[in-house]
Amino acid sequence: QLQLVESGGGLVQPGGSLRLSCTASGFILDYYTIGWFRQAPGKEREGVLCISNSGGSTNYADSVKGRFTISRDNAKNTVYLQMSSLKPEDTAVYYCVAGRRVCITPLWDYWGKGTLVTVSS
Repeated sequence: QLQLVESGGGLVQPGGSLRLSCTASGFILDYYTIGWFRQAPGKEREGVLCISNSGGSTNYADSVKGRFTISRDNAKNTVYLQMSSLKPEDTAVYYCVAGRRVCITPLWDYWGKGTLVTVSS
């Protein structure tokens, strides 16, 4: 069964950090472009960051520039989203996606079920 599983979400105080993981089963992640999306309560889903199979990254959201980074460990079949200086407005369900082509024109094939990140004091 082909699936993506996110982990690492939870409750964190403003200014804190979290690292989310996206692990694939049933397929090899290093062939794919991987993106992180998020959806906050009452808001539309938005793209956060993307990393191509060659390792180049693209930022989809200006609000996370300088605070979030994306990386991949192909040996572990895992992509990470490192989040720092978290703000309450970062509260959302975070999803990872796998797809084809490059980050600026992706075609998304697989979606994870998401992991909840809550930033609150």
